[in-house]
Amino acid sequence: MSGGAVGAEGVGSAEGGFAVSSGVEWERMVSAALVGVDRRPEGDLLGRAAAYVVGVRAGGRARGGEPLPAAPDEEQPMVPRAAGERAGRILDGEHPRLLPEWLEAAAARGYRLVPELLPQVLDHGARDRSLRAAIGVLAGARGRWLAGLNPAWAYVQDEATPVVVPGPVVAETAVAGPPMDLWEYGTRGDRLAYLRTSRRADPARARELLREGWAKEAPEDRAAFVHALAEGLSMDDEPFLEDALDDRRREVRGQAADLLTRLPASRLGKRMAARAERCLTLSGERLLAEPPEACDAAMERDGVRSRAPAGTGQRSWWLQQVIARTPLVFWTERFGLPAKQIVRLKVVEWPREVRLGWERAVVLQNDPEWARALFAVEPLTDLLAVLPPAERAGQAAELVRGQPVDGQLIMMLGGIPGPWGPSLTEAVLDKIVETVGHQPWNLGELVRLAGERADPAAHETAATRSLEPAVQEVADVLRFRHAMLTELGVLR
Repeated sequence: MSGGAVGAEGVGSAEGGFAVSSGVEWERMVSAALVGVDRRPEGDLLGRAAAYVVGVRAGGRARGGEPLPAAPDEEQPMVPRAAGERAGRILDGEHPRLLPEWLEAAAARGYRLVPELLPQVLDHGARDRSLRAAIGVLAGARGRWLAGLNPAWAYVQDEATPVVVPGPVVAETAVAGPPMDLWEYGTRGDRLAYLRTSRRADPARARELLREGWAKEAPEDRAAFVHALAEGLSMDDEPFLEDALDDRRREVRGQAADLLTRLPASRLGKRMAARAERCLTLSGERLLAEPPEACDAAMERDGVRSRAPAGTGQRSWWLQQVIARTPLVFWTERFGLPAKQIVRLKVVEWPREVRLGWERAVVLQNDPEWARALFAVEPLTDLLAVLPPAERAGQAAELVRGQPVDGQLIMMLGGIPGPWGPSLTEAVLDKIVETVGHQPWNLGELVRLAGERADPAAHETAATRSLEPAVQEVADVLRFRHAMLTELGVLR
């Protein structure tokens, strides 16, 4: 048989192959198995058999190599057996959309995964970045060892390494050892976790620590480190962030501009207010809008992107960004009106751009007063997110009661994190019952969201609310989640 083909007599060509013909090797392994593994090491036999099978399937020949080092010993507690079994069911397709919640809850308790689930979970993390922080905790020592063998899983090695502390199971996103060792030698995730923890304890010290090594930081790390300064942000950070506007990396400049936008007294805030003053003026009960004629280097330094997205005019794009980065307090002081009146003024030309700019400003500056004012004009999920949780749920419940099930309603609910409180949950359940009779085809995503976002303790309430199959489906998912969180020790 030609070289490289697989036949009954052996595998591959004469050069670089098995030390003995594959046929002879296989007969020896069969003989060993028949004699009994008690006379020959079981691990060695199975390893040789595995190597043989891989070689045959690949149409190649086994080559010499060193055995892999064993995975290091684990220190984290294993996830409880029942919880691990439920995770396996989720991974096998039972309520697969609950995987993120399971991972986050298990990671928050400082657990590690059972080994047999690691490959599947690591694969999920390779496809979905939002899962990686939790997987970084749950991977344990074995998961990090595996990540060193598969480039697709290498992301785990950049996540914060959990530390095991004595006593009750808790989650920590820090590495054991001296803090400065962690900052100097930890993974990217370790260093970011350390910086955030330091900001909570001593914002000034954390900022100085970052400043000291700024020039040596990798470009891809600097944007994440700047974003970490959002914790405890104050005018004391303004000089450092102002300097960061000159960074070579666009992502760093953007993060610095976003944080400076939250500081109305910053130099950036004052520069943007001066530009906005020329773009939007009050005339009686109307606002006259005039976009910038050009986007110069100074505007770009302050976070205004010169190139507009496809389908958006250049001047329109510049106007939106100038308004988005202007301190919201500037408008109330300049016009002498509260936010709820300003947003209802008629804008002569460019009304959409002005509104979009204000909406973006609300999100950047986290301003509840402006969020309420704009939400009353146009109920957008991004605005709801700025409101306190109880108020957010109340506003959402009112919308659910007064609006048909459509894409806008689903989008709004999709932006409200769980667990939903009683008022929103009841409004959604009532909406499901109401819609079953005349628009059952619209219920799919609403039912799924209710099951995934409502407080799982509401499973009995949902079960007795209505016998409609759609409501019972919500109850089933809530019951599943309640059991899931109980197994993980989140609920008692």
